[in-house]
Amino acid sequence: MPQITDAEKLIRLLRAGRPAISIVTHEEADALRVVREATDSIGAHVWTWSLLEGVREGYEHTASSIADTAQPAGAMYWLMQQRLPAISVLLDMAPHLEDKHTLRALRRLITHAADTDGAVIMVDCSGAGRPDVITTHVTPFELSLPSDDEVESLIRSTLKELHRQKPIDIELSASDYKMVIKNLVGLPRRQVVQLIRDVVAEDRRLDAADINEILATKRQLIATNGTLEYVESPANLDDVGGLGRLKNWLTAREKSFDDKAAAYGLKPPRGVLMLGVQGAGKSLCAKAIATAWQRPLLKMDPGSLYDRYVGESERRLRDALKQAEAMAPIVLWIDEIEKGFASAASQSTDGGLSQRMFGTLLTWMNDHASPVFVVATANNIEALPPELLRKGRFDEIFFVDLPGEASRRKIFEIHLRKRKRDPSKFDLDRLAEAADGFSGAEIEQAVVGAMHEAFTANREPTTGLILTQIASSPPLSVTMAEKIAELRAWASDRCVPAE
Repeated sequence: MPQITDAEKLIRLLRAGRPAISIVTHEEADALRVVREATDSIGAHVWTWSLLEGVREGYEHTASSIADTAQPAGAMYWLMQQRLPAISVLLDMAPHLEDKHTLRALRRLITHAADTDGAVIMVDCSGAGRPDVITTHVTPFELSLPSDDEVESLIRSTLKELHRQKPIDIELSASDYKMVIKNLVGLPRRQVVQLIRDVVAEDRRLDAADINEILATKRQLIATNGTLEYVESPANLDDVGGLGRLKNWLTAREKSFDDKAAAYGLKPPRGVLMLGVQGAGKSLCAKAIATAWQRPLLKMDPGSLYDRYVGESERRLRDALKQAEAMAPIVLWIDEIEKGFASAASQSTDGGLSQRMFGTLLTWMNDHASPVFVVATANNIEALPPELLRKGRFDEIFFVDLPGEASRRKIFEIHLRKRKRDPSKFDLDRLAEAADGFSGAEIEQAVVGAMHEAFTANREPTTGLILTQIASSPPLSVTMAEKIAELRAWASDRCVPAE
């Protein structure tokens, strides 16, 4: 079944008689393209307003502006005098709604649109500042990101245009071309086109050497939105110490994403929840999963989603999840999930925002069909909403405890080798025994501290220097012994040990 387009979705809303529709996006050109396709298809009469140009007929910037319609309240009053059914497209109206005259005019215009079988379509770069009375009357409309096929079409059309201007050479194998497409999926159309232009601008070539540049630029673009970021994961699981049960779980499910698994009757796993001692390696678990399954790891910071304006927080969450789906298959790491949705676990003090955000996340976790594997990490079980812990929400709940002696030995070995030192020159058994109760992060800091001491003294680090660092810094298991004991007791019959 062919996927319904954005224009078709908008047509359905207009034919259903929705009097006010809101599109919040930074991609205004995409929004206007969709609106134009929809209104052309149904033969609607269109007026467009912007603060710069006032009201003009249709979409063309060359069209004459209606006199005295630059100010928003006056523009909407003029639109209300037009009795024919029409679509009023308002660009960046939201910031002006703090003015009571403009707010009243918009409310009247929406009523007028409903009475005349018209509609008001608001296209804003942000919904910030929009009053509740408007938010409750508008239907939100979200633009979709381009599919793989559309990304390929954009690449081809951009390359053809560039080649007409000045010839370019294209040397890509079929697999390299697929990798270019994959690395551009998840970006808006404008950025897809611009990235292709960027990589061929200097040498007038598109080849395998450009793939890494495309990926690096994409990571920068994603990081700028503040909700998702790429995280580098280890090259292989040998760089991850301990976590034996987790590794076995991952190995058993590695092939469950194949078509053969579906034919066998298996559904791919959807996510895991990682609870445990702070610094014990929950972040490393997320990286281990991405490494084991050779998938990109994207991290979501729930705290960055929240905004003081009504509706903006929910929109940020939806946009982040939509982008994650567009970039699938990926591992989506939701770090310290309890901090983002803590109020959802008790009586809300934020007007129900946490519950709404939490509900949006749970609905998405249940319903999404794209290959996005969720790894949620948490330190404070008391702050977690009970709905998150019920059976079936995650494929498994793992408890990440402090590493055992064998794992501590492996962690010392990894961090010494990482810093260009031969582990065989150190007494790893003695170090592992001395670091009883230390987390992986604390072991790393002991090695780093010894390296600093050795560098200052112009000598090589030794087992003795590391032992001194261990003895001089009591671990979290000592300073927070009671808290850790409670956490272990809670997890004993509720979680699977990751170690």
